[in-house]
Formats: sequence, structure tokens, C-alpha cells
Amino acid sequence: MMRTRPLKVALLGCGVVGSEVARIMTTHADDLTARIGAPVELAGVAVRRPSKVREGIDPSLVTTDATALVKRGDIDVVVEVIGGIEPARTLITTAFEHGASVVSANKALIAQDGAALHAAAVENGRDLYYEAAVAGAIPLIRPLRESLAGDKVNRVLGIVNGTTNFILDAMDTTGAGYQEALDEATALGYAEADPTADVEGFDAAAKAAILAGIAFHTRVRLDDVYREGMTEVTAADFASAKRMGCTIKLLAICERAADGGSVTARVHPAMIPLSHPLASVREAYNAVFVEAEAAGQLMFYGPGAGGSPTASAVLGDLVAVCRNKLAESTGPGDSAYTQLPVGSMGEVVTRYHISLDVADKPGVLAQVATVFAEHGVSIDTVRQTGKDGEASLVVVTHRAPDAALTGTVDALRSLDTVRGVASIMRVEGE
Repeated sequence: MMRTRPLKVALLGCGVVGSEVARIMTTHADDLTARIGAPVELAGVAVRRPSKVREGIDPSLVTTDATALVKRGDIDVVVEVIGGIEPARTLITTAFEHGASVVSANKALIAQDGAALHAAAVENGRDLYYEAAVAGAIPLIRPLRESLAGDKVNRVLGIVNGTTNFILDAMDTTGAGYQEALDEATALGYAEADPTADVEGFDAAAKAAILAGIAFHTRVRLDDVYREGMTEVTAADFASAKRMGCTIKLLAICERAADGGSVTARVHPAMIPLSHPLASVREAYNAVFVEAEAAGQLMFYGPGAGGSPTASAVLGDLVAVCRNKLAESTGPGDSAYTQLPVGSMGEVVTRYHISLDVADKPGVLAQVATVFAEHGVSIDTVRQTGKDGEASLVVVTHRAPDAALTGTVDALRSLDTVRGVASIMRVEGE
């Protein structure tokens, strides 16, 4: 039986995503009612600038007092799209305390304080959903949390930031340098005026923390994620990658250790073979590759940012939370039963592509090979070119602990015959 009394929704934030959420709630009202089993009503919109004209939103719903809005007591669901840590954290916990469930798109907050927020939701018998916090419109959190709940996920490997993928794709396909590609991304609206959060990997690291926590049923915080940006990637790196049959992507990688006793989460640029599905992800798209014990290899692909894609994920969560409300139940919450330790980057087993500027004289290769052997790192391939006393030496290693590889590079720098380390990049996806 259809309920006639509407479920009331409070919207915190009405920027690009928030305004699109409000628009879809209005234009798709009949469909949402049919899917939920009750009408949903936008009961209030908290903003910083109330004088701004917001098309399609009744001005009487607009307020600058977000705290009063979430404390009203008649609000069923709070949709938080303001971002940042505070006041979002306090507003969400206040909403729980006053009887509302929460749908959020706040990756930074969930990555930093997800455990505490889940605990507050459980204490008050409410839902906390955040599909929109990772990879925009791509259904990812719910499949990991629900569809693969009976399986064992061993690895999550993905492109989770559209800005960086656009930049790296432009460098790969046009031969542009980093700054030139960044300027193009900015002009097209893919990059913010200050792109630091994207290009230095902070955005992807927050998403990696969330994915690792859900995939491995353990608590992974933002501080646990190794992070390396992509501002040092050069056209020469792409040339080297092409010679290896690879391209370069900024990857978020979450994986169990081989013995299953720990997990790691990291974000850094990496060479991946052109044969890998992630290599063909172009422009500002996102894609996440999941490896599970029974399901095998799964790939999720689509637009990872923007008003409409992110709003789509928010509305999907809104429907789920409203259905739970009508059923007087809650959905799946935090699952951290394994409590696996989070390992350091030094424990990760990976491969390196190292480009050295060396003296072009006999014995250099032998010296370099000796350093690798002394650190227990096996060499896969070596390529040397040079003339007039200078040479370039490119070494690709077999898999080894990252700490051993880092120690190798430090030792190489101390050799008199090594003029400098031109680039270092990990090789993934094999």
C-alpha cells in the first residue's frame, strides 16, 4: 500500500551536486514515489549565500541555519553535499541524534571518520549511505558491501579521479607536457583553479581508504594510505612506457598481503600494460577493477564526477534509505570484523621502472647490476643507449618489496658513474 504522508528530506549544500539533486527530486517526483512507496518532499535547503537565485527551488525552503534544519525532528533523511570535515561531521551526528538517516557524498570525512560516523548511526538506529563519495555515478560501494558480501575480495585497482586521468590521457595521446595538459583540463572545467587535491593524489587517497575498508572488512583511515602525486610524470616517461607496451595512470590500489594477514592501500602513478582493461580508460572517466576469490575479475566503469553523475549516486542512496525508513529497518553498516593490520608501503611487493643517467664507459652496467643484487632485487630487462661519454640506462625489475627497491635506488645514487636518477615508476596490472 502506498503511503501518502511524504518522507521529508533536508539538503545540506546546493552547489553543482546539490542543485542537481533538488532538480531530480522535483522532475522525477512521481517515479521516486513509485519506487520508494511514498512521496519524498524537499523540506529545507541549507546554503551559505541565501540571496543567490536557485532555479526550481522554493526560496522559502532556503536557510543559512543548517544546524536548526537537521534538528527539526520531522526530517527523515539528510543529504549532505557540502564537503569538508566541519561543519559536515557535526551536522551528520546531529542529524542522527534527531532521528534522521544520512546520505553523504563526502569522501574526505568518510575516509577520516567513517568508523565514528557509522557508530553514531548504529547508536541512533539510522542509516549512513555514501555511494557518491567514490567514483561518482559508478555503482561500486553497494556491490562491494552487498553483492560481494559472500565472497573474498583480494584486490581493488582503479582510476578514481577524472582530472588526473584526463591529464595523463592527454599526455599519452598528444605528447603534451604536464603543464600543457593541466591547462587544457582547467580550460575544459575538469580541473579546479587549485588542482592540488587531484594531482597530488589526496582525492584518490580518500577514496582508496573507503574502498579498502569496505573490501577487506577492516578499518582503513586516510592516514593509512600511501600517497604519491603525478606532477613529476613527463613525456619521457610516456615514451618509456610505450616502448614497454604500457601507458601511465594514477592508480588507487588496495590489496591483501599474499599471506592474508594484512592489507595495504596506496595511490601513485604506475605503468600498466596496454592489454589491461584500465589502460583503455580515456579522458575524465573512472574505472575500478576488482579481483575476488569466487567472482574473479570485475570491472566498473563510468563518469566519476560532475553534477549529474554524482547526483545519480546520491538519489540511489536516497531511495534505499527511504525504503529502509518505511520498512522500519536499516541497511548494512560498517563491517570491520577482520580488524586486519594496515601494512606500510615498504611491505608492498611491486616492480620498478628506473631510468638512470650514467657515464658511458665500461663497467657501468656491472656496477649497477651489483647494487641490485646486493639489495636482493632481480632485474627483468635492461636497455642502454648513449654517446659522447653520457648514457641512459633503463632497468625494469622483477617484483620485490618496495623497501628493497627504494634502498636500491638510494644506493644507485651513491655510485660515481650514476649522474642522476631521471625517473622512477612502479609497474602494475600484470
